[in-house]
Amino acid sequence: MKKQTKNLMAFLDASVSVYHAADYIAKQLQKAGYQRLSEGEKWTLSPGGKYYLIRGGTAVLAFRVPAGETKGFLMSASHSDRPTFKVKENAELRGKYTRLSTEKYGGMLIAPWLDRPLSIAGRVMVETENGIESRLVNIDRDLLMIPNVAIHMNRQANDGYKWNPAVDTLPLLGGADAAGKLNALLEETAGGKILGHDLYLYVREKATVWGIDEEYISSAALDDLECAWSCTQGFLNAKESGSIPVLCIFDSEEVGSSSVQGAASKLLEATITRICQALALDEQVMLANSFMISADNAHAIHPNHPEYADANNAPVVNGGVVLKFNANLRYSTDGVSAAIFRSVCAKADAKVQTYCNRADIPGGSTLGNISLSHVSIPTADIGLPQLAMHSCYETAGVQDAMDLEKIMATYYGGTLTVDGENYYFA
Repeated sequence: MKKQTKNLMAFLDASVSVYHAADYIAKQLQKAGYQRLSEGEKWTLSPGGKYYLIRGGTAVLAFRVPAGETKGFLMSASHSDRPTFKVKENAELRGKYTRLSTEKYGGMLIAPWLDRPLSIAGRVMVETENGIESRLVNIDRDLLMIPNVAIHMNRQANDGYKWNPAVDTLPLLGGADAAGKLNALLEETAGGKILGHDLYLYVREKATVWGIDEEYISSAALDDLECAWSCTQGFLNAKESGSIPVLCIFDSEEVGSSSVQGAASKLLEATITRICQALALDEQVMLANSFMISADNAHAIHPNHPEYADANNAPVVNGGVVLKFNANLRYSTDGVSAAIFRSVCAKADAKVQTYCNRADIPGGSTLGNISLSHVSIPTADIGLPQLAMHSCYETAGVQDAMDLEKIMATYYGGTLTVDGENYYFA
């Protein structure tokens, strides 16, 4: 197995929550010499400097300042959240068993969550002598399970059963005597009294590579941690160019991006403004020579249900990175951004596929069209082709992830020049 694949799997296994994913990426940036900035302090940036910031414990933005003249921004946006179940306040439900009250986060496939080991991870706010501290927690053992109802009691289970998340998906913690033990376990793990929490369920199954030629990778949260990782690696591996490279990993995409750390916030817009102010650059001129790649996984044609795909725009797993199109602008790709992205792929010697949803099947949305409302620059919506999107355990291609790393290194190492309606990437 290639080192790149092992590194991706290590990231996927460590990212048991959106908070752990951001922490892992931040540590990668620190290891590469990036300096953390605070949004609450004045920024002093230097030519050749490498910087990053975190908002809300989940959104990560990183950028480099070229040593010489700067031409514009080359940006990418991906997201670190995934559909899951959030643990409610006062979550224990007591009776003959002890269960947890949860609610759905994002649009998920529910059935795969049942009858498999689960646990809890996320962020807690802990009371200390010096104030309130944010700490990551992960109960690193098989802790919970959502048991199915036997077929004898639910004869409709295989006939399009409608799930009720207030009843059917409550995880089992223990027997009647387990009441009160979860909070004690969480506080022991966190090392103090918990005053607030953002905790989520996660599946315990690790990432795996499989297939007759070991061509597939399966894991929780491939949408969109796979793109987040590949963009990060491309960002770190790119050579310096005449543009300012900006890596954006947002939160909250699965619920509409409307949070202080989502693509609908002013996080990117404010960061761009502060970079330009600190470096005495004309922001509008910089943006006029800028480009965005919105990287969020795409639907591959399903091996058992090819009828759900558009016949001429149906990506296959390991067939190349996907350019996504939608006439109603749920994806931001147009002729200009498609041409620019294809020129990057050609320079990287990487394959490109296209995706359009079938005209009678509405598709999903992503980050690109949301971020455009704040930073209006040409944007290509791309993704890695995958199966079982929004399942708790998804499948994609090993080669596609490696190709995206290569494409992003080429992209971040280039410079875009805009001359009227003409565009040159070199």
